[in-house]
Amino acid sequence: MIRHIFLALTAFVLAAPALVTAQEDPIVVYLVRHAERADDVLGADMATTDDPLLSTAGRERSYLLARMLADAELTRIHSTDLKRTRWTGQPTSEMTGLAIDLYDPSDLTGFARQLGTTSGRHLVVGHSNTLPRLIEALGGNPGDPIERLEYDRLYILSIIEGEVGTVLIRFGNRYHG
Repeated sequence: MIRHIFLALTAFVLAAPALVTAQEDPIVVYLVRHAERADDVLGADMATTDDPLLSTAGRERSYLLARMLADAELTRIHSTDLKRTRWTGQPTSEMTGLAIDLYDPSDLTGFARQLGTTSGRHLVVGHSNTLPRLIEALGGNPGDPIERLEYDRLYILSIIEGEVGTVLIRFGNRYHG
């Protein structure tokens, strides 16, 4: 009996570093749509530019996002190359001292492959039409389509040993569609 306990403890001690190592480098990806656009009141068909700035509400949401992620120990920030996405990530960039790395939304499969193999904690700022596809490419569940004026979703994907977990939370002024 004591021999079995000793063997079990020995096996556990020998396996423990492998268990800890596997859990030391999880990948956590926080995904948000850019915050409110300055031209939201005009409607999609009356927008004055393809690259609008953030509205006052959008700037407030971007600062709220930075405060929410203050203790997330982010290692990377990713954004498409549009003002509204870069400006959504800017307060978090300033808070963390991390540069914003640009990604190409036309190659979401390649970007998902990069994210899925880069350990750390990532913030990804994207769009209503790209985030669901990126989440699926990562193996997560995006839920229902994102509505045109819906900005309150924050997805948290954890990738540990190939297993993907998806959590959706709401933040800031809630969307009421």
